[in-house]
Amino acid sequence: MRNWARRRSTAQGLAKRAAIVLACADGLSNTAVAARLETDRKTVRRWRTRFLAERLDGLSDEPRPGVPRTITDAQVEEVVVRTLEAVPEGGTHWSKREMARQVGISPTSVYRIWQAFGLQPHRTETFKISPDPLLLEKIRDVVGLYLAPPANAVVFSVDEKPQIQALERTAPVLPMLPGVPERRSFDYIRHGTTDLFAALDIATGKVIGKVSARHAAEDFRDFLDLLDHEVELGLTVHVICDNLSAHKAPVVHKWLVAHPRFALHFTPTYSSWINQVERWFAELQRRCLERGVFCSVDALQAALQKWIEVWNEQARPFRWTKTADQIIDRICRYCDRISGPAH
Repeated sequence: MRNWARRRSTAQGLAKRAAIVLACADGLSNTAVAARLETDRKTVRRWRTRFLAERLDGLSDEPRPGVPRTITDAQVEEVVVRTLEAVPEGGTHWSKREMARQVGISPTSVYRIWQAFGLQPHRTETFKISPDPLLLEKIRDVVGLYLAPPANAVVFSVDEKPQIQALERTAPVLPMLPGVPERRSFDYIRHGTTDLFAALDIATGKVIGKVSARHAAEDFRDFLDLLDHEVELGLTVHVICDNLSAHKAPVVHKWLVAHPRFALHFTPTYSSWINQVERWFAELQRRCLERGVFCSVDALQAALQKWIEVWNEQARPFRWTKTADQIIDRICRYCDRISGPAH
């Protein structure tokens, strides 16, 4: 690919230089030629002078300075093939030093080859294909609510963040200084846990939250009660939630029968990525909990409530862009890929 691009660039360059020479042969000045060919006078003067001195040979590129290439195409191919199709003896993936010893080039050269071909042997990602028999129907249901919410209705993305720990560092946190990041002790003291129920309004980005000592079916029912009081009467309420057993318990079903304006929509099994409130939980973890210091459960709960208040003051909705068909097509392509003979 790179050689092809270089040849194409060379051919285009020769064509441009030939056009300059032909224009000069018509008796035009350097300024007129530069204006016609949309280039500058220095370029026209350079190729006019070289053509007069060396004729056609003067239009070729001169040898470029620098150390001659020492890595052959065969070595580049060997690095790529070994990276993709083999592993080092006794190991699971290549390091640049192991590959360099195997191929006979420097680790820096291996790194550059990996960069050129987009190879990252040190990285890995996990995946889980949902076994839900209603996978397609649930994807279309949830994504349809995101992209085309019903009229006279509010759509909430709901989930729980269980067992949030109130952690206190064993030493005071040292503040950030110029050139020195914030520092904190690696060990901590546990002061208990709390659970957080959160409902993200997909239209406004605002969150309704409730802390709880647990996340049983009765607690989920009580949270639905809170939503019922918060949402204006006359609006239908669509709640997107996962397949936790507490969401399908008889006490919840009984509550839903008594509140017909509520409708629950379940995400596919092992598909929390489709629940927008999970994106909000990621923000909560990164900006409130990850570096927080909490000396008690009460302090943790107060911090959670404060975070929700601050978020709601400047709330913006998350934008969902993928259609259900795009998601399903990607899942199908991935299933085809992992079900091939090599797997």
